[in-house]
Amino acid sequence: MTEQPKGNSPYGNRKFESVDSYHAAQDTSVRERLEMLRQCIHEAVPGLQETISYNMPAFRLRTNLVYYMVHKNHIGFYPTSEPMRVFADRLSEWKHSKGAIQFPHAQHLPFELVRDIVQFRAQNDRLK
Repeated sequence: MTEQPKGNSPYGNRKFESVDSYHAAQDTSVRERLEMLRQCIHEAVPGLQETISYNMPAFRLRTNLVYYMVHKNHIGFYPTSEPMRVFADRLSEWKHSKGAIQFPHAQHLPFELVRDIVQFRAQNDRLK
């Protein structure tokens, strides 16, 4: 009998130490998409710090602005709830919830939307 992963993480008890180690654990095709997403986030707000939070890649100024996580059929992008309200009119193409957007592996990554969300989060973070 094989041990099942505990909790909601598809990685079980594995803990990632860096965004690089998180990316390295993914399939090549997904890794390429993650690198493009990572580059987009850094271009949106130069100087962001990378960290692992909740065992996911996170990007921060004073606080964590956005996170992402690989799932079987999509990349989950987690910008918190406020951008979900502000950018609601631009989310119709993707499945989304109160604080998450799903970018299916079979679809393009919406770089313009990601950039705008990251810049919005950074602006709000700087005001705190």
